[in-house]
Amino acid sequence: MLTRAERRSARELFVNLTMREVRGKYRRTVLGNFWSLLNPLASMAIYTVVFGVLIRINPGPGDPSGLDVFALWLMTGLLAWNFLSAGVSQGMGALVGNAGLLTKVYFPRWVLVASTVSSAAITYAIELGVLAVVLLLFGSFVLPWLPMVLVVAILLGLLGFGLGLTLSVLNVYFRDTQHFVAIGLQVWFYLTPIVYPLALVRDAEERLRTEEGLDLPLEELFMLNPMTHFVAVLRNLLYDNRFPQAVDLLWCAGSAAVAMVVGVLVFRRFSHRVVEEL
Repeated sequence: MLTRAERRSARELFVNLTMREVRGKYRRTVLGNFWSLLNPLASMAIYTVVFGVLIRINPGPGDPSGLDVFALWLMTGLLAWNFLSAGVSQGMGALVGNAGLLTKVYFPRWVLVASTVSSAAITYAIELGVLAVVLLLFGSFVLPWLPMVLVVAILLGLLGFGLGLTLSVLNVYFRDTQHFVAIGLQVWFYLTPIVYPLALVRDAEERLRTEEGLDLPLEELFMLNPMTHFVAVLRNLLYDNRFPQAVDLLWCAGSAAVAMVVGVLVFRRFSHRVVEEL
């Protein structure tokens, strides 16, 4: 157990490291933190052209909002993915990237991972604020749903933090971890209904059954992906303007809890030898 002074010191270090991450992310760039908005906007433009114009994916209008703008539908899921991806990838490298600090002074090691996730959360909050304003301008009345969006964002942050704790330790002992995770995140992105609706998965499952004779439970497999539920919940709130399904909320809470429990257990078990391995 930490003493009161140690807890206060850990909180101060957490705040300082978080602000260092925020300020240092785009240090010495002309546009500075404005890149945190330009990057998702560039991704939105690319995916909109490819999937919304060329492939012509049509998720349909929001129910009951009636909003029918592919770019906004895309952003509700893409921003959530960017938050998780940044939290996981940056959290994974937090211990290795701060080896000099770890070898000089003692402090709770998890603070390093938490600060990277917190930095990603600040970026996500800014992006969500901009998205909410744009949604309002297009007629989507998101204001009553923002408190629920905040709750889901916290659960998403806990999922990223839990995964970051586990991967940060693995990355110390096995440096190949960062390369496997980079590939894994790319696969995970396309296995999550972000640039396409879940209805396309159902259509593919039915087509395989009728045309190829293959009875593959594609939709059931996709529903095992926690990000499928996070994206569904956020789209229900922001794009559809309706309360999400209970099963999706339970998946969000459950996956965050499992990731945190596993992350804490793994971190406690192996983090004591981190300095020696670095």
